[in-house]
Amino acid sequence: MEKKIAVTAGTFDLLHPGHFNTLNFAKKHADELVVIIARDETVKKIKGRSPVIPEEQRKVMIEALKPVDRAVLGSLTNKLEPILEIRPDVIILGPDQTTYQINELKSQLAKHFLYPEILKVEEYVKCPFHSSYDILKEIVRRWCCKELKV
Repeated sequence: MEKKIAVTAGTFDLLHPGHFNTLNFAKKHADELVVIIARDETVKKIKGRSPVIPEEQRKVMIEALKPVDRAVLGSLTNKLEPILEIRPDVIILGPDQTTYQINELKSQLAKHFLYPEILKVEEYVKCPFHSSYDILKEIVRRWCCKELKV
């Protein structure tokens, strides 16, 4: 029997509980979890800012996490390229991923004869710092308020 492969993708800058929630959710749906790490250049285009942590370092960090079997860098030219190479059985979209609507993604993949199950993590982890942006805001707040001792 072949291994069931799941793919999820993201920036994974400043790791937080929401990332772990998505990775654990993804791993529950497959035998092997492959994580596609967004390239620095891609993040800058989409979010209007570069990631704090460089792409190679983010890749190494994600590869070290328990639910992750393998991490790869995304493509600079075609965001579907890694998915088409991996040919997963399941694609997991994080709660904040808005690049694709599920039906649009299914349609684009079907053109390549790829028909994975596509699931979306609907719920954020309920905690004070459930996003990289929230972490950055808190760092700035503490830095500006002199709470942070360097």
